[in-house]
Amino acid sequence: MIPVRNLSSLMRALVDETSGDTVTARDLLDAVGMRSYGPILLLLGFIAISPLTVIPGATWFVSLLILMIAVQILIGKPSPWVPGRFLKFEFRREDLLKGVELSEGHVRRIDAVLRPRLTFLTAPPFAQLVAIICIAAALVSFPLGFVPFGPVLPGIAVLLFGLGLTARDGFVLLAAAASLLGAIFVLFRLWGRVSNVLGFG
Repeated sequence: MIPVRNLSSLMRALVDETSGDTVTARDLLDAVGMRSYGPILLLLGFIAISPLTVIPGATWFVSLLILMIAVQILIGKPSPWVPGRFLKFEFRREDLLKGVELSEGHVRRIDAVLRPRLTFLTAPPFAQLVAIICIAAALVSFPLGFVPFGPVLPGIAVLLFGLGLTARDGFVLLAAAASLLGAIFVLFRLWGRVSNVLGFG
């Protein structure tokens, strides 16, 4: 198994450790390793902004998984656990490879600036704060799932949180928090417009 330390190693793991026409959630989690929270959040964030979300229900499925993993971080569970029925969820491998291909240029640029800094933000009690913010990102994703590209900002936030924890880069965690604030702002703007249309405002 390829150790996941940054986005490039995540992409390599997803390509090299999967095969066939379809891949399951179990295949993807096995590819990145089920013993560490950072790579799993990194994987879920990548899926949340990839072409895989065109699959009906995929956005809510990923959001629910993010919520589940973040709660386990919050309560201090040593390693992640995912229910068996979730692990059977299938994706077309073609969509996975397409997402990897589209992200290649961005991946290299992001990895080039990664380095351990503000590492205290990646350890308790700040790791629990990251978990709370990831829970917020997952909850925000549910209503934004009704809007085209709506879950992208919270998805980016989760990806950055996973990346920050994996690379022990606290600066990336701060960028993730900023991304989530942007998602919440978008959600409030959308709610304001809906309220006006329905006559609530």
